[in-house]
Amino acid sequence: MTTLHVDCDGCAARGPGCADCVISVLLGPPGDVDFEGPEVEAMAVLADAGLVPPLRLVSTRRDHHLGDILKVV
Repeated sequence: MTTLHVDCDGCAARGPGCADCVISVLLGPPGDVDFEGPEVEAMAVLADAGLVPPLRLVSTRRDHHLGDILKVV
């Protein structure tokens, strides 16, 4: 199972992008969270339906791998 690790401290969009990011909408202030496959897919469905904003993570870490399930803006 693939895990999506979201590290808000390593996000280049942190600050201005937080207000329109699914992490802030669902979980509150930015932090460091991990999501398993079904959770990632559920966030993508909610974002595609316009119910929550998409993940706005812009990683500043070279080794950070994101799948293509979520729209990363």
